[in-house]
Amino acid sequence: MLTEARVPDPFTPGKPWKPPTAGKDIKDPGSHEMQRVGRYQRQESSQSSSVLGLEMKPELVWEDWDLGREFTKTLVLKNVHIRLQKLHVRPPVSKFFSTLVPHTIVISPGTSFSVPISFRPLKRCEYEDSIDFESKDGSSFQVCLRATIPCCALEVPYSVLLPLCAVRNTSYTTFLLKNVSKLQTWFELDCTEPFQLSPEQGVLKPGQECNIMVEFQPQEALVYQQQVDCRFGEEGDEGDKAESCCNVLLQGLAKFPFLQLKSPGTKGEKEQYHPELHFGSVAVGKSLQKHVNIFNPSPVTAGFSLLCLSNGLPLQRSEFSCDVTQGEVAPGGSLRATVTYSPAVVDRVSVDYLSLKYRGLENVTQLKMMGNCLGPNVSLSSSVVDFGCVEEGGAVVQTLELLNSSHVEALFQWDLDCSGNSVFSFQPASGAVRPHSRTTLKAVYRPRQTIAHHRRVACLILHREPLFLDLIGTCHSELHQPAVLKPEHLVLYKLHWYRRHDPADTPSAMLQNQDASMDHQELLSPAVESVQKPDSAGVVSRDPMEEYYQSCLGCMDPLPSSSTASPPHVSVMPRELLFTHKTSSSVSTSSTSSQFVSITNHTRGKLSLVWTAGEDSPFSVSPSSCDLPPLKSTSFRVTYDPKQLSTLHGAQLECFAYYKDNPPLEERLLCPPWCVTVRVIGHSFQPGKEHFIPNCSLTPCQVAFPTLSVLSYRTVLLQNCGDLPLTFCLDPSSNPALSEYVSVVPTCGFIPPGNHQVLTLRTTPTEESPKVRLSWPIQLNVANHTEDLNVVLWVDKVSVSLKEGNSLYFQPTAVGSRIQRTVDIRNLCSQPLRFQWSIPEPDQELISVEPDAGELHPNEKSVQTWSFSPLEEKTYTLKPTFTFWSMQTTGCNKSQLTLVVVGTGSKGFIEAEKAVLDVGEALVGSYRSIQVPLVNNSPCTVSFCLSVQQTLLDEELSYDPETEPNALKMDCAMGTIASRSKMLLRSTVRPNRRAQYLWTISYQTLNASGLASSPLQAVCEVRAKGVFPTLRVIDVCSGGSVGRLSKGHLWKLFSLDRLNELMLSNPCPAELTHRTPIRHSVSSSPSIFTNAMLDFNFSATPLNSEPSVFGLMFHNPGSIPVDWAFLFPEDQQIELEYWAETGEFSSTEMYQMKVQNNKLFSITPRSGTLLPGQQRAVSFTYSHLFAGVDRFPVVFKISYGREILVNFQGVTVERDRPFLHFASKRHVFTSVTIGDCTPPKQVYKIHNRGAVPVHYTVDTAVLLQLQEDNFNHPVLCCLNPEGQVRPGETALLGWIFSPLEAKMYHSYRAVQIHPERGTLCPGESAPCVLTFTSTDYPAVYQLDIICQVFQEAVLTRYYDALQHLEEEKKRPDEFTITDKIIKGSYGVLIDKEPVAAPVRKGPPLRKYKTLPPICASAACETVGGICTKITRAEKRAQREKGNVWRCPEPPLPALLHLGVTARSHGLLEYRAHFPDQSSDFRCLQSVNPRQPESTSLHAGRGSQRKGPDRDVTMRILVSLLRGILDDPAFSQSLISMESKPITYQPRKPGPSLSPSSLPSSSSSYPAPQAQLLSSGAQGEEDQLSPVDGEGTPHPEHVPADVSEEVLLNTLQNLIMEAVGGELDLTAHPRTVMLPPVSTRTRRMSNAVAEEEQEDFINWEGLECCLHSLEIPAPWDQSVEALMLNRSY
Repeated sequence: MLTEARVPDPFTPGKPWKPPTAGKDIKDPGSHEMQRVGRYQRQESSQSSSVLGLEMKPELVWEDWDLGREFTKTLVLKNVHIRLQKLHVRPPVSKFFSTLVPHTIVISPGTSFSVPISFRPLKRCEYEDSIDFESKDGSSFQVCLRATIPCCALEVPYSVLLPLCAVRNTSYTTFLLKNVSKLQTWFELDCTEPFQLSPEQGVLKPGQECNIMVEFQPQEALVYQQQVDCRFGEEGDEGDKAESCCNVLLQGLAKFPFLQLKSPGTKGEKEQYHPELHFGSVAVGKSLQKHVNIFNPSPVTAGFSLLCLSNGLPLQRSEFSCDVTQGEVAPGGSLRATVTYSPAVVDRVSVDYLSLKYRGLENVTQLKMMGNCLGPNVSLSSSVVDFGCVEEGGAVVQTLELLNSSHVEALFQWDLDCSGNSVFSFQPASGAVRPHSRTTLKAVYRPRQTIAHHRRVACLILHREPLFLDLIGTCHSELHQPAVLKPEHLVLYKLHWYRRHDPADTPSAMLQNQDASMDHQELLSPAVESVQKPDSAGVVSRDPMEEYYQSCLGCMDPLPSSSTASPPHVSVMPRELLFTHKTSSSVSTSSTSSQFVSITNHTRGKLSLVWTAGEDSPFSVSPSSCDLPPLKSTSFRVTYDPKQLSTLHGAQLECFAYYKDNPPLEERLLCPPWCVTVRVIGHSFQPGKEHFIPNCSLTPCQVAFPTLSVLSYRTVLLQNCGDLPLTFCLDPSSNPALSEYVSVVPTCGFIPPGNHQVLTLRTTPTEESPKVRLSWPIQLNVANHTEDLNVVLWVDKVSVSLKEGNSLYFQPTAVGSRIQRTVDIRNLCSQPLRFQWSIPEPDQELISVEPDAGELHPNEKSVQTWSFSPLEEKTYTLKPTFTFWSMQTTGCNKSQLTLVVVGTGSKGFIEAEKAVLDVGEALVGSYRSIQVPLVNNSPCTVSFCLSVQQTLLDEELSYDPETEPNALKMDCAMGTIASRSKMLLRSTVRPNRRAQYLWTISYQTLNASGLASSPLQAVCEVRAKGVFPTLRVIDVCSGGSVGRLSKGHLWKLFSLDRLNELMLSNPCPAELTHRTPIRHSVSSSPSIFTNAMLDFNFSATPLNSEPSVFGLMFHNPGSIPVDWAFLFPEDQQIELEYWAETGEFSSTEMYQMKVQNNKLFSITPRSGTLLPGQQRAVSFTYSHLFAGVDRFPVVFKISYGREILVNFQGVTVERDRPFLHFASKRHVFTSVTIGDCTPPKQVYKIHNRGAVPVHYTVDTAVLLQLQEDNFNHPVLCCLNPEGQVRPGETALLGWIFSPLEAKMYHSYRAVQIHPERGTLCPGESAPCVLTFTSTDYPAVYQLDIICQVFQEAVLTRYYDALQHLEEEKKRPDEFTITDKIIKGSYGVLIDKEPVAAPVRKGPPLRKYKTLPPICASAACETVGGICTKITRAEKRAQREKGNVWRCPEPPLPALLHLGVTARSHGLLEYRAHFPDQSSDFRCLQSVNPRQPESTSLHAGRGSQRKGPDRDVTMRILVSLLRGILDDPAFSQSLISMESKPITYQPRKPGPSLSPSSLPSSSSSYPAPQAQLLSSGAQGEEDQLSPVDGEGTPHPEHVPADVSEEVLLNTLQNLIMEAVGGELDLTAHPRTVMLPPVSTRTRRMSNAVAEEEQEDFINWEGLECCLHSLEIPAPWDQSVEALMLNRSY
């Protein structure tokens, strides 16, 4: 739309906003339909249009023009047509546009014509005109001429749809703002939240475009629509009121985002609401990655943040990490995040949670992450290595295996100097053992002193406790051979230790022990057992970590002991020595660097001390050996004498101590020696010399101790990653705060290149421990190089949190049922906890919790499910206790929380929204889903189970309730409905029979165990009616050869009563073998599965006649759709392959193939569907191609319903054969009351369906025999036993069934329809009043009224043609035939048909008439069934016939049949049978209507009735009667007359009928004009009227003997009734019977006839007057008697 800037019109209403098409805009939010806003300014179209074969521009527009000048444009007309164009030109009307072209122009095909048009403006405004062109055929077109002035105009979209946006997110789009005018235009946009525009204002040059950015920031999930006002105008006129304004509709849809976390291995509901990510067991120091998908099922892009929940543990970092912390997920897309688990503490289960948050929704999805840190599991193949006895200076090598049975690589290190400073060594001294593998180690023993050696060596394992190995050996020489130390000596020593609880001071004490004489095998077993189970000896064994720590402190015992009260046997101080640099290797001994160590003997025996001197070692000890008295100390000098400068050295010096005065005891009582060690390191770097730069790693760099006040150990690996040796030293003074709580062993050491050192940290945190991360620098290479060891330790109290606080509330709960709620418990401390719920015993029947005990890892949440089962209607307050403690303690320090549980017991019930649910009708055997709304209006949740009881309401049905299948199946018989909620109970109804079903749905409430806790209570009733699909024929019509048959006759022919009865009845099980039409037979004569059969009688018709068409109107009276089909035998046959066809057919199959191939019977349509209440017409056609009787079986199949075998029967009659067709061989007369004096007249119709007249005769012998059998009384009489029926006509046989006198009266025009004729416009309807007037004799009427319908246009053409023919006849046109060949005289055109040749019979041939089929007919002579050829004379006759004026044929009408059935009664009989209705009617009997005759009597009557005498008579009689009726005396006499009894007066016998009174069959047909509204009822009554050959009615004379007998019997009866008091002979007569019309009436002279005619006119006038008066009862009866007396 294009409009220009102008002042808004205040009287013009705003255009209402209409939303754009949603589908179009949503699919492509960026595309917008554009509009041009401002004053309407159309641009000149550049495209040409084509009109009447001419191409031209549709308009000419002048844009740039000034006043006072002339501007000319040219209109070019191009002829693109193939013919010459001649146009008349009408120039523009206004004076501003002008042209100089002629009024008429001619344009040849393919050429153009230019029309110059000039424009001369006088003022600055818009101009508009047109130039018109008109062709010679009257068609015209015009070209618009316009002149516009420049104005501001913008092109903007009607609406802008932004992309779908998530709540609290942002979406963007742009739209184009274009200046389509030739003026520089400013604009300003006004917008509010949640939309923002950028830029909001600006200036556009002519033709310039500007992209406007739209930002959409919704805060709620809504549909947003906002009209943005865009004000614009010419630059420089910003303050002018003439600025224009346009609107742009901004549309945005905001939806809530939704994200899901999906982890592998999690399915179902748990995946959506409680996703978990399990890492399993991961090796310490290693990392494992797993992936989690963030899926967006919502239609909007969702931004999110993914962070680990704070575990509330200070100084502890999470062992889980995620590479994605925030991002966006597109609709339907997913984002893959990687989660890494890096455990650091062995045997600790780590639990953490990833929290997924996204803008727009407060929901938080948490992903639980779990992992277990797996450490190495290492063992030694032997705990003791016995080197035996070795000669001095010799060496012995033993092997052992280090086995790793875990999935983690194990790093080990022997705490032994294997560089020559010990008599024992290992190869390798350190290394790694792969998972599930073993390493073979070599243990070497090189003794240097002849003593027994024993050393308990620790194998340090990273992240595990150390392994200890006992190394023993004895060194002998030729001079000195000490006792050989064996493993059993160690066993005896350990056994003695555990049993004595204190160390043996001297060997004599050991000899005094009574258990010392035990056998080796007896001693070994309990010793080992006691070591493994120290509690059996009453002493707790020392932890391996503690044993190693004590050995590093300088005390070394052969036994592990945890007793701190007993001092060690031998101790050394200090444990570690550090030596500084040495200036030169040639300095004197006094300048050698040396330090002292002290060894203390804590025993009461004298000890010998021997140091192991290493070869080529820079460290030496002096003296190398000495004796140490009991409880004394001695000092030794340790000297560092390096042989090379700028080197690093380190060693572990060992000293063995043994009893000096050890007596020669038995070998098994030998006391092993003790060993103490001193670690020494030193360097030979000169002052100012730079030390080696260390290359090492510390794993882990941070050590976190358990937050308990218990002794704890941790291990750290210091790895020398360089090619140079490395020394380390931890100075406690560098961090006094840390050294106060944490100790490290060893604090110094030497690490060769590529080797490592396992450091052990020991602490006992207290509440005073600093709750900060402490750093302990490790000095490397005795220089300024350090490596920080971070230590975290504090004492943490056990703590848990309950999500619901300390209270738990249950909603009201039904008594006996159970309700559940969940409570989250979270471990807030860094220790794994155990918990236990304690519920008082009386409350355990009311509440329970699962799980009631378990473990909680640090930061882990556990979902506790609480159940509440009230026992009575009251409020409960319960207080269970939650107890928890640390798993790392003995459980003595336990904490407790008390949870307050509040719940209420109440009574629950359910009910249905509707007490009775009527499903309606359901197809038998089909499934129908229903929903029963159940409502819980109680304050508590109700659990229930349902039951259904079925009842059949049909009284005529007999069934066994036990065996009758239940037709109502519920999808779920048990359920739970929340309080104040509704549940739809889905059920399926499948009726098994046609019956009225009643289901009673009852319920029982369930308790917590799922058992019924209440009696059955009815909820609702469900009613349904099982029905079969039913059809009903409601109307029938006919056409073609049977078009004039009445509806009643058609109804009987097709047995429609029987058909309706079958269609409305139940099908048998065999009929449901195939529920729908299907090909099921391989034979051309399929099997029949039904016993329901009937006949469709197509009547009889002459050969080669028009097909007989029957139309049935099928109606679906039910409430379900009905599928129906008429199946011919070929429709039920399975199509076989060609090879399966036998080619042999029976006579029946051959006949059926003939019928089907020639389509003798056809149905249109053959199948269909009728919805409830719908109607469908089905046409049945019978073609008369072959003479004979045709029978054809057709199956009428209603899907899921009845299957009826319909036998089609029809007769095709040869044209020369007489044929009477009977609709049925059995006729039932209407019942007549016994003793009825006036039995009704009844008729039976016979039809002549042949082409020739038929004379019939009724055999009365049977009737005579019946009369003789009934005391010579004519029980059944035929009124016309003989007669003749014309072709295609119907004859009525009159019958009287009566035990008394029978008499026939005639009725003329007994049935009248008003109006009898009329005109209906298309779609118009007109009511017709049907008036039934009975005759004076009781009768049963079955009338067929035919209404002929003509098309008015066709009828008008017929009358016009007829009038034209009459005019041609009156015109005396004569002509002379000049052809000399043709003989004959002159002729005049007449409407007589020429005489055909003698050979030609039948109707004449018509021009352009299609030839009849080649078969026998009455139109031609046949020889052997073949038509003979037309002779030359016939052809000549046809040519002459074409020259004759033919009378136009009347149009054929469409016939509508109306069946009328009625029965008339006598007055007394009517009052006796219908007493309630007798007072509502007046019986005004008049003279018998006379048969219209051509005599002068009736002609005179008809002429006199319309004269002035009748009017005078009527006025006089009306005035007279009104005066009589107003007379009170007359009124009183009528009332008293009514009370008098009625006098019986017998009727005079009427004439009887004889066969000779039958109508003549030679009467001519009525004219077409008379046939338009002729009644079939009149024709039927005419046939019953006794007439002679001239058409005059006459009675039949009764024989004298019969009359005498009747009169005698009548008088006898009257006398008997008078004697019995039944008849009053003196009473005044009230009813007078009218005399019948006799032959005497017809023989009257004209004078008498005129006299009677005058009397008839007077009484007829009186009758009209009485009819015009409103005579109340009972005066009508008196007036009736007065009128009837006129005959006397």
